[in-house]
Amino acid sequence: MKKVKWKKLLLIFLTCICVTTVAAGSYGWKIVTSTFADIQEDIDRKETEKRLEGINFKEKDPLSVLLMGIDEPGSKQDTNQRADALILLTVNPKKKSTHMVSIPRDTYTEIIGRGEKDKINHSFAFGGTKMTVRTVENFLNTPVDYFIRLDMKGLEDMINAVDGVKVNNHLGFTYRRDEFKKGIIHLNGDEAVNYSRMRHKDPRGDLGRQKRQRKVIKGIMDKGTSLTSITRHKEILEVVGDHVRTNLSLEEIWNIQSNYKNALETVNQHEISGKDGNMDNTYYYLPDKEKLQTLSKTLRKHLELKKDKNGA
Repeated sequence: MKKVKWKKLLLIFLTCICVTTVAAGSYGWKIVTSTFADIQEDIDRKETEKRLEGINFKEKDPLSVLLMGIDEPGSKQDTNQRADALILLTVNPKKKSTHMVSIPRDTYTEIIGRGEKDKINHSFAFGGTKMTVRTVENFLNTPVDYFIRLDMKGLEDMINAVDGVKVNNHLGFTYRRDEFKKGIIHLNGDEAVNYSRMRHKDPRGDLGRQKRQRKVIKGIMDKGTSLTSITRHKEILEVVGDHVRTNLSLEEIWNIQSNYKNALETVNQHEISGKDGNMDNTYYYLPDKEKLQTLSKTLRKHLELKKDKNGA
């Protein structure tokens, strides 16, 4: 890898495809590689069966990344947690676009590797990252090439490390003593987490919360593209090391930084259409099968995949 101007590339562009940023800054290659050694997590699987060919970064092949927001901090292999937020990104630099899909945490679907249906966010508690990745792949009929996992404390610390984010808020509300007015608002880490968590005061319930989560992620992504605005390099690296886990290598992230930036020119946001349901006195979100299939086709087309045996 070529020697790079670390002063100029203060951020390695991890937020172009995920919920966090990595600062290289003036701390040099050694510190960055050490941080990435800490955050690597191998989920011990071969290439996904949903993708038959590997990704060529230099050819700017489209790719997908699953963002996982975990409810409480834990160790690399801690499975006594649930996935509080699941967002799949498909990234296509040739089309200069990214698709962002929020999956409701109460979605009723097959948990791959468990042989039964349950809430999709329980997949992490049952089988960790690997089971969640396989379950999301099956649910959307779309490959998950990479994952990035961040606990909620890490989200708060990351937003503070980039000096806060701006969002366009369309619903005025108060939550945990924080008041969120309509319009463009600036959020620190604690405010952003509360803004992302509120559900019961939103007329759209969990769908409304998902939309606010996407706004916060978009705010971090926007901040990540403004290299000169980030000054707290050491803090960012510390947050990444403490709270982020991924199967992306540093070289792969470097390739994304170099070849995939323009995929952020257009960010298309999607929701999982469905309805509320109740089984055995337990709440579930029941996806609309036809609309889910349409969304799956959209994602697969964006990833430039061949049609599967069902024509999707």
